[in-house]
Order: sequence, then C-alpha cells, then structure tokens
Amino acid sequence: MLRNIPGILSPDLLHSLRAMGHGDTIVIADANFPATALAQRCHRLDGIKATDVLEAVLRVMPLDSFVPDPALVMEVVDDPIAVPPIVVEFQDIITNTADAPARLGRLERFAFYERAKSAFAIVQTGETRLYGNIILKKGVIAP
Repeated sequence: MLRNIPGILSPDLLHSLRAMGHGDTIVIADANFPATALAQRCHRLDGIKATDVLEAVLRVMPLDSFVPDPALVMEVVDDPIAVPPIVVEFQDIITNTADAPARLGRLERFAFYERAKSAFAIVQTGETRLYGNIILKKGVIAP
C-alpha cells in the first residue's frame, strides 16, 4: 500500500503514469471506446466511472501548461457544439483538481480516435455515459 495515491489507480496504470514524459498523452475512455484496438498499452478499470479515474489521475499527474489544449474531449456526432453532462463534469474536475487548470478542447470523433492511437496508454473504464472520453497531455513538475 502507498499513501496519498488513489486506490483505483492500479499498479500497471501507476507504472504508465510514472513512465510517461512531458508531452505524452493518456486517454481515459468510456466502456464503448475501441481501446484495445487503438492502444499501445491498454489498462482496464471496469466498473469505475471515467470521472473518478480523471480525478485520480489528476491527483498524481500534472497537466501540460505549455500547450493551449492539454485536455481534449470528443465532439458529439452531428452536434459539435453540444456539451454532454459528463463533459461538464470533466471540466469541473479539471478546474478543481488539476495543478494547471485549463479549458477543455474538442476533437471530431475520428480525429479523436487518430490522436488516441498515438497515446502512451488508454484507460478503458466502465463508464456508460456517452462521450465519456478525454485525452490528457502530461506536464512537468517544477523543481
């Protein structure tokens, strides 16, 4: 056991978060996302909500403060300006938890999939709410 590390972060996921460098990305994905097909490394957290995983990850990983969009969500198909309730929650978590809070950026569905292919890892959650997918870019911890 370790202190101050959220219990939902598995040993393998913690390894990936620690191994990631500045500018690497990680995807937190819902249960419908094609994570296994797209991932270089796929971590499964079945039964856990994407919002809980996002909060846990942001407690141990800094967001990149050198880019305009360190957090990206998927646009709603056929309604790119729509904001699903889970995306509102994602923004609240980033605002309240991230060391460098940022506004969420957006990507069209297939552009999101393409970006996910190059992610360091994808975390497949048990999230059942639609559009419960977010890409995070890792920042640095100042000395």
